[in-house]
Formats: sequence, structure tokens, C-alpha cells
Amino acid sequence: MQRSSGVCGMATSIAILDCDLLLHGRGHKTLDRFDIETVTDEFLLTTFGFPREFIYYLVELLKDSLLRRTQRSRAISPDVQILAALGFYTTGSFQSKMGDAIGISQASMSRCVSNVTKALIEKAPEVIGFSRDEATREQSKEEFYRIAGIPNVLGVVDCAHIAIKAPNADDSSYVNKKGFHSINCQLVCDARGLLLSAETHWPGSLTDRAVFKQSSVAKLFEEQDNEEGWLLGDNRYPLKKWLMTPVQNPESPADYRYNLAHTTTHEIVDRTFRAIQTRFQCLDGAKGYLQYSPEKCSHIIQACCVLHNISLQSGLDAWTFERTEATDQSGDDIDPTDTVDPEALRVRQELIQNHFS
Repeated sequence: MQRSSGVCGMATSIAILDCDLLLHGRGHKTLDRFDIETVTDEFLLTTFGFPREFIYYLVELLKDSLLRRTQRSRAISPDVQILAALGFYTTGSFQSKMGDAIGISQASMSRCVSNVTKALIEKAPEVIGFSRDEATREQSKEEFYRIAGIPNVLGVVDCAHIAIKAPNADDSSYVNKKGFHSINCQLVCDARGLLLSAETHWPGSLTDRAVFKQSSVAKLFEEQDNEEGWLLGDNRYPLKKWLMTPVQNPESPADYRYNLAHTTTHEIVDRTFRAIQTRFQCLDGAKGYLQYSPEKCSHIIQACCVLHNISLQSGLDAWTFERTEATDQSGDDIDPTDTVDPEALRVRQELIQNHFS
């Protein structure tokens, strides 16, 4: 009976995978089911989450990679693959109406999302990273300074949990402090909301501090200890010469002014996460959790981060889809075993005296 069931299941899978072949036949280099030229700008924006010109730009950017991945006689064209993926990222659903809108099956929708996700991740090193250009760094510092008067800020860092389904294995490492399975993502962004780092693979059981200590960002800044500037992190992060945190027990008016400026500036990373999660509703736990393995969930989150940066770099507004309510990322306890670096304390106190006294 088990073998019979397996054969039946295999036959069903083949039937699903080949439904496009039955509909469209053999001999096509691509299956151009959907003509973007025949629909309105409003339809593209409401269905796929992005305006026409950005979709065209994305097709040009990813088409070579997508063609490499789909060198088959019945491959789906790059533009249809991208629309399928955008539809999923922005709605979080493989619903049949999305496939119907562009003329492909749910199984093909899934393959398109996988292909586009991989193509976007290939672009990550090009679009997410700390600038090595001195002029760009100085401009970023000036933009941060204009927010609340903190000088030499290179970026703001925080973590956010993305809900995922429970892994098949009995793995408690993805259960976070609130009791649901998640990936803990560490983001660093600049004053415009452009991501400078996006680590989207950490198990949800790890605290923000534990993630930070193991992160590539911490390693980068530890190795570049002479960097003229710092990141801003909240009190869940350790105070470093290159990572300024709020004063835990403020005493002077200058301490309070510094803390207020820190909170105002640091809030940019929370706004950025909210904007990403709202634009890409597949990441919004209120809509349901990602239904994949942790590894594939990590890839989808990374792809959305890449898309976020590409959209900013092409001129779209980071805050267009920002929701107003703040996401609750609280709950990490401060590690009492951490020793405070006296040199880091000196750097912070000097910062407060020079700019907030």
C-alpha cells in the first residue's frame, strides 16, 4: 500500500508540474502568458507592488540570471517570473488568482519565486554593503547628524524576528522568547533606510546581543578599530568604541539629551524594518508565517532586503508603504556578565560632553 501511495503521489506531482505543458504544448522557448504592455500602471502597482518602470528595470537587471536558470524548451520568460515573485513577496500568497493573473499554475509560481529569489541573492554583494567611498560615508554622516545632532554615525543596527513554520526536525533553536518559530534578522541601515548589512539566517532563540556578537558586522568593525565613526544600537547591544548605546542610568541633562537624540536617530532602523515588512507582506507575521524550511525562509528574507535596496537606489521612496504602528521587538535581557569597556565609556562620555552639554 505504501508503494502504491508513493506512485500515486508521484503521478500527481508530475501532473501538476506538467500542467503548463498540457496548456501550452512543446516547442516554445518561453511561455509569454502575460503581456505587461496590456495592463494599466495601477494594476501593476496594486497587484505586484511596484510601478511599471521599476519592473522593467528589474527585468533588465535579472534576465541573464533567470535565462541561465531556465534553459528549457518550455521555460517561463524572465518578466513573467519576476511578476510571479513580486506577487508573492508583496502579498505572501500563491493563491490561484495570482497565477491566473499571469497565466501560470501554482507549481510554476513556486518555481518562479525560487528562481527570482536566487537571482536577487546573487546581486546582494553589489547592493548591500558599507561604502568604501569616503565622500559617500561623509554624506551619510551628515544625513544622520541632521536628524538629531549625533556626529559620525555610520549606521544604526537592530534585530527583527520573522515568523516561520516549525522545522520538520525537532529543533527548538528557532523558538524565540515569545514562543513562536522565527528567524532573527540583524539589519544595519543608513539615514535614508538603505541597508548596509542584512543577516537573515540566525535562529530565533538567539538574543539580539548573541546575534550581534557572532555577526559579520561585529567582525568587520573589530578588525577596523580605527574607523572614524560608530554604529548606534539600543541597550540590548554592548557598548563599544565603534557602537554607541544609550546611557542606562542618565543623571545629567546632557545624558538625557544624548539619550533622546540616540532614540530619535536609532528609530530609523525600526522604520526601515516596518517599511520592508509592510511592502513585502510575505514577511508580515500578521498575515501568516513563511511556509518553508529555515534556509529557504532566510533566502526569501534576503531577497526582499535586496529588492528594498534596489528600489531605493532606483529612486523609489523607502517609506511609501510604511505602517504607523511600531513592531514590538522588546524582550531581550541585558547580559549582566558583560564587562563594560572603559575606553568605550570614555568615547561615549566625550561625545556627550562635546555635543550635548
